[in-house]
Amino acid sequence: MPLLSTQAAWEQADYQRELEAIRLKHDLPALAGAFVTTNGAQLKVATGVRKVGTEIAVTTDDLWHLGSNTKAMTATLIAISVEAGKLRWDSTLSEVFPKLKALQGSPLAKLSLTHLLTHRSGLPANTLWALSLLSGKPMREQRGMILESVTGLKDMAAPGEQYLYSNLGYVLAAHMLEEVNDRPWEDLMRDQFFKPLGMTQAGFGGTGTLGQTDQPWPHLSSGAPTPKNGPSMDNPPVMAPAGAVHAPMADWARFIAEHLAGVNGKGKLLKAETYQHLHTAPFGGNYAYGWTSLERAWGGKVITHNGTNTMNYSVTWLAPEKGFAMLACTNSGVDKAPKALDEVIGLLMRVQTGGGK
Repeated sequence: MPLLSTQAAWEQADYQRELEAIRLKHDLPALAGAFVTTNGAQLKVATGVRKVGTEIAVTTDDLWHLGSNTKAMTATLIAISVEAGKLRWDSTLSEVFPKLKALQGSPLAKLSLTHLLTHRSGLPANTLWALSLLSGKPMREQRGMILESVTGLKDMAAPGEQYLYSNLGYVLAAHMLEEVNDRPWEDLMRDQFFKPLGMTQAGFGGTGTLGQTDQPWPHLSSGAPTPKNGPSMDNPPVMAPAGAVHAPMADWARFIAEHLAGVNGKGKLLKAETYQHLHTAPFGGNYAYGWTSLERAWGGKVITHNGTNTMNYSVTWLAPEKGFAMLACTNSGVDKAPKALDEVIGLLMRVQTGGGK
C-alpha cells in the first residue's frame, strides 16, 4: 500500500516527536513501532533508552522481546507440517504419541492441534515449568517431560467447550510438531520459518549480552530495570513456543507481511487457504490460531495479539483485507505499557488514514 498522502504530511521526525511524547506520558524506558505492508516495514520509529539510569538510546534495529506474539509464529510453523501431510488440524496427542502409556485414559488423549492452538483444550495456563528445567535435558526431551507430567490432570473442561488461555497448550502442540519431524521446535523455527522469511536476527529468550547494555534491557512492573539481562532473563526455555521469540522490528514485520500477503496467495510459506484457516476462530469464539479475530470499521476483519513476559510488552494489529498492519513494543512490564502501546498503534494508524499533524 503506497503511503504517498501520508509521506507528504509526515516526516520521520514527526513520528519520533509524537512517540517520545507517548513515552514520557507513560514514563516508559523506551518505545518502538512500525507500519507494515505486504512489502514489510514501511516506517520504523523508536525512542527512549535501553536501560533506565543510562543514556544509551534504543534504535530501530534493536531486538525486542515479543512474548506471546510468538504463538502466531508457532501456529504458522505447525501449518507447514499440516500442508506437508505430517499432521492434521484434528491430529490428537494420543495419535502422535501412541507409545506414551500415561496418555491412556487421560483427558489429554483426545486433545487435537486445533484444541491446543485455539485455547479450547481445557488445559490450565501454565504448569511447573521449572521441574523440566532442572533436568538439564535438551528442549525436546523437556517438552516430553512436561507432557507426561500433565497427563494426570483432572476436572478439565471438555475439548472445544470452553476458552481457557493456555501457554501449556502451545508447548504441547509444539511437542507434537517435534515428534512428527524428529527435530526440536527451535531448529524447525530457524530452518523452516526464520530462514525463508529472511528473519536473520530473530532468536529466542531474553535480549542482550549479560551485563552489557547492547540491547533493550527488561524492566519490572515497578519500572525498575531487572537485576540482570541476557538470554536467561525470560520464562523457562521449555515455554519458548508459547512466547520467547525476540526480533528487530524489521524481522517481526517480515512475519507480519507474510500473513498480509499470504491470504492473497502471495505468501512464501503457505497456501492462501491455510492462512485464512489460521485467521479464522473455531468453536464460535474469536480466538483463532495465535490470533484474536475481530471486526473493525477501519480494517474489516482484523487479527491482533499482544505479548509479555512481565518485563517487556508488545502488540500487533493486522488488517489483511486492507493490506496493512501496525506493531509496537516496549522494554517494560509496567501496568501502563498496554495503554502506551495502544496509543502508538493509534499514531501509526495515521499512516494509513493520511491524517495530518
